[in-house]
Amino acid sequence: QVQLVESGGGLVQAGGSLRLSCAASGSMFRFGATGWYRQDPGKQRELVADMSSGEVTNYADSVKGRFTISRDNAKKMVYLQMNSLKPDDTAVYYCNLRLFGVTYWGQGTQVTVSS
Repeated sequence: QVQLVESGGGLVQAGGSLRLSCAASGSMFRFGATGWYRQDPGKQRELVADMSSGEVTNYADSVKGRFTISRDNAKKMVYLQMNSLKPDDTAVYYCNLRLFGVTYWGQGTQVTVSS
């Protein structure tokens, strides 16, 4: 069974930075594709960034050039470095792992960007 635990969210002023972390359990982490999604109340969950097991990355247009996804397979960690944050980035951010046809989610971490 895979568990994902996010951390690093919080309140930050516009223009600031945050680094989200996601710790995964299980021995097959390195074979999975990882991602970060976000969701505002009343809206659909949307992709922010993802990274394949081969470390090919994909970003939402709204975060390109500001956010960076990375992973450390030895530590079973996924990171999201968020720079130049905007109020529109306010949401609950979720870590995601797709492994052998199964999708796992963390519980989410709140990011609030004040103007």
